[in-house]
Amino acid sequence: MQEKDLKPSAKQRIIFALVAIVLLGSSIAAYALIVMGKGNVNYSKMSMDQLQTAYSEKAAELDIEAAELSKKYFEEFKSYKKNVKAYNSTTANSNGIQSKDLKEGDGAEVGNSNYSAYYIGWCSDESIFDSSFDSFEEPTALKAPLTVSENSLIEGWYLGTDGMKIGGIREMTIPGSLAYGDSQEICGSTNSPLKFIVMAVETSERLKELNAEMDKIYTALSNAYMQSYSSDYDNYDEGSYEEDATIEE
Repeated sequence: MQEKDLKPSAKQRIIFALVAIVLLGSSIAAYALIVMGKGNVNYSKMSMDQLQTAYSEKAAELDIEAAELSKKYFEEFKSYKKNVKAYNSTTANSNGIQSKDLKEGDGAEVGNSNYSAYYIGWCSDESIFDSSFDSFEEPTALKAPLTVSENSLIEGWYLGTDGMKIGGIREMTIPGSLAYGDSQEICGSTNSPLKFIVMAVETSERLKELNAEMDKIYTALSNAYMQSYSSDYDNYDEGSYEEDATIEE
């Protein structure tokens, strides 16, 4: 083969240049929209790959914010691990909502939304079913706090935190009927009572922003998956129909 055969033609060079320009433009756009995160981004116009990249970028930013908040609250919240103790499940179920302040808050009352919380949740046998620690046995940091919104948590959470103030730490016992009832098995059975230690903190503006953006991306990504699935199903159905028609002929 001659060396000149390996050289692209003028037409090919133009095509390569155009592709390079498009890729460069796409990279710049992705940087501006995803990394910088400035302005209102229309996630519905993004491809699935772009949405996945955007979600990963925001998740990384959320980790950074969580680490900053952990520095502020970790040591204090960790000191309440010692309050996790076994309890009588029958008594817990019969006594209804029980709560006591381990530390009185000095901020506004929490209400049913617009605050964040670090928490430890445990069963009657002292086993932990969830917590804000990265590891309960040997914690080194706190994960991103739970952003509380109306009707997003079990009923007993709202009743148990009623009257609580920002900055406060509360221990509460929730009977099974106000937790997951018959709808979900937790702590080894349905209708299990639960105990929590909750620290109520203000939701940082950065946390609000990141959670809002991640919700938008997640919605757009879910829609993109549904559209892709629907399209694949339609194409498969059409292909099956045409194949069946050909066989019948």
